[in-house]
Amino acid sequence: MELHEHYREHGLLIGGRWYPASADNGQVSVNPATEAPLGHTPLATKEQVTQAVAAAVIGSRAMRKLTPWERSALLRRAAVLIRERAPQLGRIVALETGKPIAQAAGEANASAESIDWFADEARRVFGMSYESRVKGGRYLVHYEPLGVVAAFTPWNFPLLLLARKMGPALAAGNAIVIRPSNEAAGATMALVRCFTDAGFPEGAVNLVIGKPDVITPTIMADERVAKISFTGSVPIGRQIVEMSAQTLKKVTMELGGHAPVIVHSDADIAAFAKLASLGKFRNAGQVCASPTRFYVHQSIFDKTVKALVERSKALKLGDPLEQNTDLGPLTTARRREAIERLVDEAASDGAQILCGGRRPSQFGQGWFYEPTLVANPAPHIGLMNDEPFGPVGTLTPFATTDEVIEEANRLPFALAAYVFTRSMRNTLETTERLQAGVIGVNTFVASTAETPFGGAKDSGFGREGGPHAIRDYLDTKFINLELAEDETPDAGYATV
Repeated sequence: MELHEHYREHGLLIGGRWYPASADNGQVSVNPATEAPLGHTPLATKEQVTQAVAAAVIGSRAMRKLTPWERSALLRRAAVLIRERAPQLGRIVALETGKPIAQAAGEANASAESIDWFADEARRVFGMSYESRVKGGRYLVHYEPLGVVAAFTPWNFPLLLLARKMGPALAAGNAIVIRPSNEAAGATMALVRCFTDAGFPEGAVNLVIGKPDVITPTIMADERVAKISFTGSVPIGRQIVEMSAQTLKKVTMELGGHAPVIVHSDADIAAFAKLASLGKFRNAGQVCASPTRFYVHQSIFDKTVKALVERSKALKLGDPLEQNTDLGPLTTARRREAIERLVDEAASDGAQILCGGRRPSQFGQGWFYEPTLVANPAPHIGLMNDEPFGPVGTLTPFATTDEVIEEANRLPFALAAYVFTRSMRNTLETTERLQAGVIGVNTFVASTAETPFGGAKDSGFGREGGPHAIRDYLDTKFINLELAEDETPDAGYATV
């Protein structure tokens, strides 16, 4: 159990103290590449969750006393530690989730970039002062921390998605309670440790791990928690929004996607095929912004399909701890079973499986699935309507821009979309008409530390990253300042 000692040294974090799990009070974490146990992670009780919120209340008072420059310095130190520990963080992510270690280390560095960005943003929370309607008066606008916020994160990007929430929350002067996915609990522990080692006040960062049906309702019912930031599925997101109404919490929802890719007739086919094979099968397709529905102009459809299939077949599926692995296993057995159902239904309905569509024969264990491309699927099947969240993409020809835009916008998801073209006219027309919070043109890079990320429709609301994200973690206070009637400009000053 490679992570046994790591889990024992960490565990839950409440008020600056770690509470590790044991075999008697924990749950087994499993390596998805080998199906071997990694160790025991804790199961927080309802009482411990309540204690974590109470600790965060105390921590929020300490955070509020820090100046923006002091908060910035703490975040900067945390970012330095994340970079220094990127190899170790990446290895834990690879062991727990099956993400190839090169991608996992890259995620760690991207997390450091996000924290670095918000270290700067901590010093850029500018209020306003301007003349009022009364002579000598002033209107003042201040931005103040909310107090206690909570972050619920999934397993597919356990470092980066949490960094996007911790960065603005702490930069704004709040304390945070974190509930990660159980599948990536150890990675979350290691990231949180960077913040405690950086010197954040006790209670500023708290970590509770365990059963969602114990942790989530307890946090949602607690009036001391002012805001929730959630990344996950649409059904769970709906439940959290409903629960938030009872205590009127602020919410940010980063939910599912089913990203369309429009490849116009003038696209660079070779460049597209190279980028698409890497973009589609990164992290075995377990990415909310993953390109999935490829719509290719009919005049270049056959050539594009051939190029993409060749590139996809050349990807290396294997041990996530090897540097040259392109795809590891799916993170859970449930995820693989869901992919198999979607692909089997497509094949039964008459779609053509161009590559993959099966478990690889060379692995006797682990939740591996070959990179899969499906041509000409019918619009009504599950694969074209439900987010697959796995290593499968579809290829469909189109004739006109109107036709493809209508099909791309047909689903209730509006997170990411992609366009490939050499034409500025195509670029402007297509991006203006696509319904998506993030659009990549000739690229599958959907997010960086300095840019906003989020969606619309069933993909959620609110934005993470970029210059506006910190505002979601602040309250706005307006002060109308007028001089007292008997107050003169030199009142209170001694005269000589």
